[in-house]
Formats: sequence, C-alpha cells, structure tokens
Amino acid sequence: MGNHDHGHNHDHGHDHGQDHSHDAPWKHDGVRVVPGNQLDGNTAQTPGMDRKAAINFARVGAQKLWAGTVTIHANAKTGAHHHGPLESVIYVVKGRARMRWGDHLEFVAEAGPGDFIYVPPYVPHQEINASPTEALECVLCRSDGQAVAINLDIEPAEKPEQVLWVDPTHPQGGV
Repeated sequence: MGNHDHGHNHDHGHDHGQDHSHDAPWKHDGVRVVPGNQLDGNTAQTPGMDRKAAINFARVGAQKLWAGTVTIHANAKTGAHHHGPLESVIYVVKGRARMRWGDHLEFVAEAGPGDFIYVPPYVPHQEINASPTEALECVLCRSDGQAVAINLDIEPAEKPEQVLWVDPTHPQGGV
C-alpha cells in the first residue's frame, strides 16, 4: 500500500496528465462490455440460423467490425447466402460445423470446437449443423459494423467435393 500512496503523490506532479484524464470521456467511450444475455436479435437473418449482434455500430459505435453469435439447430442448415464486401470469421464454440461454398455449393469443409473459419467477400456459402442432436454454437466477426446478408437462390450440387485445410507455411497441414 505504501507504493500506492507514493504513486498517488507522484501523479500530482503531472497536473496536465491528471487534467487530461478528467476531460477524456473514457468512462462512457472507452471499453464496452456487452453481457451475453443482452445480445440483439434484430439483425439480418438467414433461414435456419439465429444471429444475434453483440458489437455493431448501433450498439457500441463500432466503425469497422460486427460481432455476435450464431446458433444453428441440430440437423439444420441455412439457406445459401453471402455477405457482400464483408469478410467473416466464424469461431466454433460448440458442435460440428459443415461449410459448403461455391456457385453451386460444390465445396465442403468441416470444423469443430476451437476451429476458426474464414469466409471471403461475396463467396456464396451455407452453414450446416453436422450433428443430428447437438446445437451448433459459433461466434461471428465481420469486417464492417453493418450486418449484410444477401440470401441466394442456389441449387446445391449433389455431391460436394471435400476441401482439406492447408496452411501454406505447413504444407503437411490436415483438416
């Protein structure tokens, strides 16, 4: 505690710094915590999935990011869609995700808890819950504060081609 007192006295030597911190609106414009039970379901929706916004322009003033959660019910899949110019990152929290993408959703890959999925701009894709019994729960981040979801009418390919993840720096990388 002695150190704390010393630090406090030392701070008074920097009046300018003190004044600045009192003027700065950090209390309300600094770090924001959005409780998990207060997410906003009023966002662009795609059939088969429940999107909820945590971080966006409307809620916290985010200029370049959108973040929230996605839940896909057991044995369900979304309609085909893309997100315009936005980049998306999906982090799988629980369950098994199967992603299909392409002009005819002809490519497929799977991801499980702890895995990250990257979806580039304008890529037609479909999220599928690969589990018949367990809900698929994901965290979703996008590169803009607006929620863009363009739902597409695509005839899916009969037999999608599985694509294995390969890390260019580790050519032996597997799924």
